[in-house]
Amino acid sequence: MTAELVRGQNHPLSEARLEIRVSAGTPVVAAATLSDESGRIHGVEWVAHPGAPTLPGLEVSRQAAADHRLAVDLDAVAETVHRVSVLLALPTGVGGPVDFGSLAAPVVAVTGLDGTEVAGFTLTGLGPESAVVALELYRRQGAWKVRAVGQGYAGGLADLLTDQGLAQAHQLASGIHEAVAQGVARSVPSPPSRTADSDRSRRTTASALGPDQTASPYGGQGPQAASDPYQGSQGNQVPQGAADAVTSYPTGPADPSATTQPGTPAASGTGPVDYSHPRRRNTAPPPPPAAPPAEPGRSAQPVAGDATGWSMEERLYNQVWGMFEDLARSTAAYRSAVDFADTRMDRELDDVLSDPRSRIGGQGDAARESARAKHAQLVDQARQVLDRDLAQLAAEADVVEPALPPAYARWDNPAWHAYRVPMEMPMALRLGDLHLPESDRLRIPMLIRLPLERGLWIDSGRTAGPDGSFLDSHELRRLALDSAVAHTARLLAVHPADEFTVHVLDPAGSGAQAFAPLVHGGVLAAPPAVGAAGVADILTRLTEHVDLVQMAVRGGAADSLPPDFDTAQQLLVVNDFPHGFDDRAVTRLRYLADEGPAVGVHLMLVADREDAAGYGPLLDPLWRGLMRLTPVPDDHLADPWVGHAWTYEPALLPPGSQVLQQVLAQVAEARRLWRK
Repeated sequence: MTAELVRGQNHPLSEARLEIRVSAGTPVVAAATLSDESGRIHGVEWVAHPGAPTLPGLEVSRQAAADHRLAVDLDAVAETVHRVSVLLALPTGVGGPVDFGSLAAPVVAVTGLDGTEVAGFTLTGLGPESAVVALELYRRQGAWKVRAVGQGYAGGLADLLTDQGLAQAHQLASGIHEAVAQGVARSVPSPPSRTADSDRSRRTTASALGPDQTASPYGGQGPQAASDPYQGSQGNQVPQGAADAVTSYPTGPADPSATTQPGTPAASGTGPVDYSHPRRRNTAPPPPPAAPPAEPGRSAQPVAGDATGWSMEERLYNQVWGMFEDLARSTAAYRSAVDFADTRMDRELDDVLSDPRSRIGGQGDAARESARAKHAQLVDQARQVLDRDLAQLAAEADVVEPALPPAYARWDNPAWHAYRVPMEMPMALRLGDLHLPESDRLRIPMLIRLPLERGLWIDSGRTAGPDGSFLDSHELRRLALDSAVAHTARLLAVHPADEFTVHVLDPAGSGAQAFAPLVHGGVLAAPPAVGAAGVADILTRLTEHVDLVQMAVRGGAADSLPPDFDTAQQLLVVNDFPHGFDDRAVTRLRYLADEGPAVGVHLMLVADREDAAGYGPLLDPLWRGLMRLTPVPDDHLADPWVGHAWTYEPALLPPGSQVLQQVLAQVAEARRLWRK
């Protein structure tokens, strides 16, 4: 059954050898990019385009055409490749339309070799864009999925490639358009329809070039977004014109760095492709552990660390953010489906009311009931698919959460009972949990990379509680301080004993009780500074620290710092800002927030923004430069790609738990031994 996708929706792929068919109604340029897990293209050799149409496992058309067939062999792409993005662009310098808004919506379909359609996507809603990422094939837990993207760029191919991290984007875009305009790309005939026998013949021929790559059945357990139940299969049958791309599947080493550069004989199609590039990388992260085989009719069991990476820590990090992405996409697809159902019901009801004949008798009532029944049925179908995805993610979370190391784990995780002061800084740190209204029971760990790239702001201002009511200001301040202490303790715990120093500013002394575990644990550089004099002293010393490191780095004399200079990462925790701060102190704090992270000086601010309203717009850059966290659950974290507002929950200690004291005691002991 064909899945008609909507923007943001994904669908599993059960075959490795595929065709991507494009029908645009006017000549367009088809290209494809390979990218790593972060979506970054490593160089022009990771882009297949009319001037260099072949990469391992990928081949695109050699000319601009109204209809295209792109060949994909997912078993032949490199292990370092995690996304294959299909791009469409309007050619320049050859006449014709200048943006997709003046055209009928292009249609992209993913099919098997026998022409059976797996998924289709109609790129609606485009306007001034002249280039678009139509869809992407991405790797998730050892299996591949297709996602409808539809991200357009008014700046054309240059802006699109720049957004994907290609440094030579403008040069490559110009070269692609020049090749198309000058007719360098040669025309090729339409490929014959494939049969099982012809596919076997192709495999036999391909084996002369390299080892045969066989397709593996779909075995992933990631969530699958809901198919749009409102679109039929009409419009997805792509005509097979004379301009279709050749669909031979290149085989051989699956590393993009092994491909020939554009302009070489092999790349221009005048000879066989030589995959023995001298710069080919032969190393890759070890494969993730294989999931246990699934029983017939049941999904495969999830496995902790079922993602790529050099270490279990890196695998778990990648797996957590893969879960975040899957939850975001599945929820986006569900919301899109519900919105479509609402729009369809409204349209049908409007049609009923616009016909005077339906207002007499029971005909109108029957039409309204029918529209509402269709709406309920479609929403229920979408919810069932979302619930299936959530169940799969929940099963994965149940396996992943107990396997997380202390830096990623909740405070109630048994990993903290086996805690030992680490010898190296971890990749990331858990600041709390994230969830969405549709998946209130499912929590995704919120991980940020270390070292911190921006400061943290624990908002002690007016924030609604979990039930929507506003909490007492004193209670919020207490919770904000508790949250700050928990974050500080976690940062101390995940760093080696000699690589993290904490300073505390508590001008009014109002946080003495909350900071007591840090003070009594002996893990602070000095007791919390109080009063205006204490504020000035610490800010002066840290400002000089930043200046000295910057001068040493810029002068190439990083090894010439004074012997007693503290080279550890520095964290300044400020309570009740701006109490105790004058204009000079505020200026220094802003300087630390802006310049400190680059040289290892970080800021954690516990403050109510309204308390600093007297400074006006002077402090706006400070607030914008900090990551805002709340002491109670709050839906303030925005996801600009799919438009979600994620609810953040702080990582607080369980009531009555002694884990904080136990961890700080080990940190203090490790510091004492290191100073000997």
